[in-house]
Amino acid sequence: MNWNMVGHDWAVQLLSKHIARGKFRHAYLFTGPQGIGKRTLAINFFKALNCQAPPQPGQMCNACPACTRIEQMAHPDLDVLQAEQEGGTLRVDQIRALQRNLSLTPYQARYRMGLLLRFEEANQNAANALLKTLEEPSPQVVLILTAESAERLLPTITSRCEVLRLGPVPLPIVSENLQARWGLSSGEADLLAHLSGGRMGYALKLHADSEKLEQRQSWLDDLTHLLDSGRVARFSYAESLAKDKETARQVLQVWLSYWRDILLRTSGASAPLINLDRADEIEKVSSKIDLPTAYRTVNSLQRTIANLENNVNPRLVAEVLLLDLPALGGLTSSIFICYY
Repeated sequence: MNWNMVGHDWAVQLLSKHIARGKFRHAYLFTGPQGIGKRTLAINFFKALNCQAPPQPGQMCNACPACTRIEQMAHPDLDVLQAEQEGGTLRVDQIRALQRNLSLTPYQARYRMGLLLRFEEANQNAANALLKTLEEPSPQVVLILTAESAERLLPTITSRCEVLRLGPVPLPIVSENLQARWGLSSGEADLLAHLSGGRMGYALKLHADSEKLEQRQSWLDDLTHLLDSGRVARFSYAESLAKDKETARQVLQVWLSYWRDILLRTSGASAPLINLDRADEIEKVSSKIDLPTAYRTVNSLQRTIANLENNVNPRLVAEVLLLDLPALGGLTSSIFICYY
């Protein structure tokens, strides 16, 4: 049984065995990119740990009150902590409140459960406050932390957890499940599998949010027009881009995926494209530039994203980036002819 998850069979088997043998750890750290399945795996672990009618040890029935309420993240013995918004800060007072709850005897379940999402967003005081709980665990408490990577956390945190690193699911498996379980067409399923990079949760999020897909198309259209535009248009776009730091970060991540595809094509690599629906356009751009240019552009985008995260002046970094983008005269018209 795979806990009704797509991929990560090794992690499911490991955790299921921990529960079946009564050898589970007091604290786990699940790492991997956004949408990879960390939260889903944690919820399933808590269900298997507290299921009232497990079909076999280490599994869950998905029907008893414990399974149902944990799935809804509404169980009285489950505390879920995260920063108030993505990219925000998990504060020390939130950790203190969690510790008070964990000190209580379980109300209904066998264990008190703490799920700390995106723990890389915890400030240093919050991380240090959690150390005491990790160092002196109660036998009736189980914690699961999630983060994009263990390297973004304090070594004293990661050393007190069993770390499970979740990687991308093969794209054909993502596409097959999107078609079989969610009824998507093969074309849409393939596109979402590629856009998600093998992250099932992110693929489903894109499927549920058509506006996000439309926004992506708009940002990529902006990029192709900028490659065919002069300095005035680029400075104007830099001004609008710098108005909202989070939006700018999202735009640049989409652009980075596009230029990663161009880098693959100019280098002759056989890895699959992310922007599958832009394959013809990517071939057009790749035919106009050389490998060093593609490599410099990818580096420039990565550097700009890092500068934004380090609070460098958004207007300045946007202007530098847009001036560094290669100028490809006639690109927009050639793409137009290609499509129509």
